[in-house]
Amino acid sequence: MCGRFALYSPHPTLSKALRLSLESGELTPRYNVAPGTWITAVRHSSDYAPLVMDEVWWGYRPYWAKEKAPEPINATVEKVATSNYIKGAFAHHRCLVPADGWYEWLPVDGKKQPHFLFREDREPIWLAGIWSERPDGKPGCAILTEPARGVAAEIHPRMLLALDAESLAPWLDPHLTDRATIRHVVHHLSAERITHWPVSTRVNKPTNDDAGLIEAFV
Repeated sequence: MCGRFALYSPHPTLSKALRLSLESGELTPRYNVAPGTWITAVRHSSDYAPLVMDEVWWGYRPYWAKEKAPEPINATVEKVATSNYIKGAFAHHRCLVPADGWYEWLPVDGKKQPHFLFREDREPIWLAGIWSERPDGKPGCAILTEPARGVAAEIHPRMLLALDAESLAPWLDPHLTDRATIRHVVHHLSAERITHWPVSTRVNKPTNDDAGLIEAFV
């Protein structure tokens, strides 16, 4: 499970990266974003609505699901287009979740050492997500994961699916619904752009949320 990330880039930086002017309020820097909270996402709220940067609940449960249905925070690339629970969102309700990096835990001597994974150039990372209207009428999402590549594989067998710059527009295109076409035009960010370092175990507690969490821990 890939379940913690940081987002502290300001809204203008995110809009510039998307080459779009998006309506959004001021973003509060968050250094320990946990599941079961409201997170920032870029999406079309409907097929013909303009792109918006708004808040979605990190936990996917479609409106038609039963009360005790699962509420995953991640969706695997291997099943996102075939699982009955999520394939409709993959075809029609894809979104981007901006992040400046994410956390994974490496087992060391019987303990787990957290690491912060981020782009070497410190540019924002765009994570592929799917969303659906939840039973309460509010949007909820899951972030896609893939087998870990590059240095990320040193920490965990899976990683969040980060997209390259040319893939952002087609991923958000609500009229692009064919699985084969999506996979042909959407590509993950080169693994060579990702680096990492160990950070303080203070990140283990979601209530800790400050810039010190992403600093290299010696």
